Amino acid sequence: MAVKLSENAKLIIDRLRDSGYSCYAVGGCVRDSLLGLEPHDWDFTTSALPDEIERVFADCKTVTVGKKFGTVAVILDGHPYEITTYRIDGAYSDTRHPDEVRFSDRLQDDLARRDFTVNAMAYNDTDGLVDLYGGQQDLSYGVIRCVGEPEERFSEDALRILRALRFAAVLGFSIEQKTAEAILRQRKLLNEIACERIRDELLKLLCGDKVDFILRRYRTVIAVFIPELQGTFDFEQHSKHHNRDVYRHTVAAVKNVEPDPLLRTTLLFHDIGKPLAQTTDKYGVCHYKNHPKIGAEMTREILRRLCMPTAFSEEVCLMIRYHDERFKPDPAMLKGYLKELGAERMKRICKLQRADIMAQSAYLREEKLSNLSAVERELDRILLSGECYNLRMLAVSGTDLLHLGVTSGIVIGETLDTLLSKVIGSELPNEKEILLQYVKKTFDKV
Repeated sequence: MAVKLSENAKLIIDRLRDSGYSCYAVGGCVRDSLLGLEPHDWDFTTSALPDEIERVFADCKTVTVGKKFGTVAVILDGHPYEITTYRIDGAYSDTRHPDEVRFSDRLQDDLARRDFTVNAMAYNDTDGLVDLYGGQQDLSYGVIRCVGEPEERFSEDALRILRALRFAAVLGFSIEQKTAEAILRQRKLLNEIACERIRDELLKLLCGDKVDFILRRYRTVIAVFIPELQGTFDFEQHSKHHNRDVYRHTVAAVKNVEPDPLLRTTLLFHDIGKPLAQTTDKYGVCHYKNHPKIGAEMTREILRRLCMPTAFSEEVCLMIRYHDERFKPDPAMLKGYLKELGAERMKRICKLQRADIMAQSAYLREEKLSNLSAVERELDRILLSGECYNLRMLAVSGTDLLHLGVTSGIVIGETLDTLLSKVIGSELPNEKEILLQYVKKTFDKV
């Protein structure tokens, strides 16, 4: 494993070194580079004080919002590079920011305050890799381990609890035992964390390849900020269609879909309404009528609390409402859904349904998958052929009806809807002259 600095990273390090200061790339960029990944961002730590950093890069645009904590962002080629003075953090009374920071001239002081060993490595081309806490070994073994005592690290910034889970899910790493135990003991510290920070970590965690293990093993951690999920824990479904409780089914479904934040968030909540919707028939079989509607209402409140963007939240809730819809490969039916939901959303819902089916028992699984495949083929056929399923595709417009003498806006709208329904139902072809003739005959009878 080797670190390959980008050209701008080399420029920053060399310029500070030529000005008499030490400087290293540090943190996630070093970790990712050692893993053979392209770092998203390059961060640096240096012996230069913030004012000195600004002086060295006086010819560049800088952002000094974090200057109080020793950070100056230098803009190169339109991209910000954060450069932070070596520092020692004071107490964290708000579980987020140190009450005070003391600048240092020693790299080891700066590395000692970092969260995990794999993020506490520094590098420059002159000194090579500086690894004081066994980060390279943990990286090679695939382990997330706190620098120093886990309780201290998590009490400093409780978001590190969720970051540990996110790193484990995304990198496919395990969490070292003492770190894991501290996560479970201190999980309620997450109540002190801003919703925006939790939201960002959660979305990244959900898209990790090892998301299923993390959601199962650390479900009580997730339930700190999504307590509604606790109702699904160990909630047996008592149905031939399911061989898992609601939560384990949910986790399996999340894993079964591609790592897209929208799809995986939808599946995390798709059955959250089941415990409230459960009814039992005289044979002891459980049913869950209306659970999509109940779940969508619950999810809307959860996502609001997590500060998710409104458009994202509404999309998730809409797909939850339709995730259990019984589609058939019938052209008229599917065009009706296309009219209501649109093509892209219909395709996403089909992906959700496939993931859902694969997380169910083997009972009727092949029949369900066969029907879903037929639905997807028919959707593709409709879309490729350009068959009409919405007003924009209708051969007749409001202007055409005005020319016929239909002047009421309400009547125009109702007439267009009627024409579209008849085209979708194959009662009329989507041909302008035939549709206009139908309108004329209709109004002649009135």
